[in-house]
Amino acid sequence: MKRSALVLAALALLMACAADTNFNPLEDYEPVAFSGVLDAPTPDGVPAENRAAVTRGEYLVELLGCGACHTDGALIGRPDAGRALAGSRIGIAYTSPLENPNPGILFPPNITPDMETGIGRWSDQQIMEAIRAGLGRHAGRRIMVMPWQGYSRLSNDDARAILTYLRSLKPVRHRVPDDVVPGTATRDPYVHFGVYRSRDI
Repeated sequence: MKRSALVLAALALLMACAADTNFNPLEDYEPVAFSGVLDAPTPDGVPAENRAAVTRGEYLVELLGCGACHTDGALIGRPDAGRALAGSRIGIAYTSPLENPNPGILFPPNITPDMETGIGRWSDQQIMEAIRAGLGRHAGRRIMVMPWQGYSRLSNDDARAILTYLRSLKPVRHRVPDDVVPGTATRDPYVHFGVYRSRDI
C-alpha cells in the first residue's frame, strides 16, 4: 500500500533519502526556532480618512505573518523589533541543498516606505502585484518563496488596505543582501524552507 505522507521541510527527515549513508546534509546546519506571527509595527501618524484602511491592513499583515520573513532575525527566532518589516539579512534557500551545496537564496526585502532600501519608490501597482502575484519590482520576476498563491485571493479592498498600511509605516533604512542564484556561494546566513513528499504517492 502506498504511503501518503507530506513531509514539511525538516531536512532531518531527508537524511534517509541520501544514497550514501555516510553523507549527512545537516553537518553544517542546526535547527532554529522560527518566529511565526509577530506584532505588526505601529503606523507613523495616520490621516483620519485612512484610519480604517490602515487598521485593517495592520490586522491583515499580522494575520498573514508578513513579519515572520520580512523582519530581521525572525527566521531564526530572534526578531529585531527595531527592524520590523524592514527586511531580513538572513536569507531563505529555495533550492535543495541535497542537489547543490550552494542553493539559490532569496533575502526578504524591506517593505517599509524607505526611499533607498524599502518600497518608497515602488508604485501602488508594483506593491499590489508583489502581494497578490508574487512579482518583484524588476522585470516581473517571480518571488520564489512569497506565498502569493494564497494572497492572490485577497479582495481588492484587503490588498489596498495592506498597501495603505505599509505606506503609513515609519521608513526604516535597512539594506538586505542581494539574492543569490543557485550554484553561487554566499557568506550571508540562510535557512531552508520547502515541502517534500515521498516518491511513492
